[in-house]
Amino acid sequence: MTVVKSTLPEQALRVTGSALQDTLVDLLGLSLIGKQAHWNIVGPRFRSIHFQLDEVVATARNFSDTVAERAAALGVPPDGRPETIAATFALPGAKDGWLRDTEVVDLMVSALREAIGRLRERIAATEKPDPVTQDLMMSITAELEKQHWMFQAENWPRDDT
Repeated sequence: MTVVKSTLPEQALRVTGSALQDTLVDLLGLSLIGKQAHWNIVGPRFRSIHFQLDEVVATARNFSDTVAERAAALGVPPDGRPETIAATFALPGAKDGWLRDTEVVDLMVSALREAIGRLRERIAATEKPDPVTQDLMMSITAELEKQHWMFQAENWPRDDT
């Protein structure tokens, strides 16, 4: 059943729809990683990282809504069901139990780095099929890179992440 007719040609819609769905999964998963770490962080930097995680979660949730609405506007039904996220999520996740503040920083640096790398691939993939979606991917990447930088700064003077 087609409820919304896309303005994109079929091939462009396939590429764009896939990029949007994969981004939706990454963002929803990233918000869950952030909340899991937020609830379980312990250590001397608890408070500052606890609040920084809220920023990541808010960013991921806000952009996930924008991504889902972009997909819907193009006639691609977004799929954010828990079983879809569980089956397709590919970013590094938190371990079970309490997480030291240093572990949380390492986790977030790693998860954000992976998400950014995947977004950059989608930026390239959507350049010709849909520059509007490409622009959205660029905006998301810029914000996640800011968060990545902030978590990396938490590791200073370590520079192995």
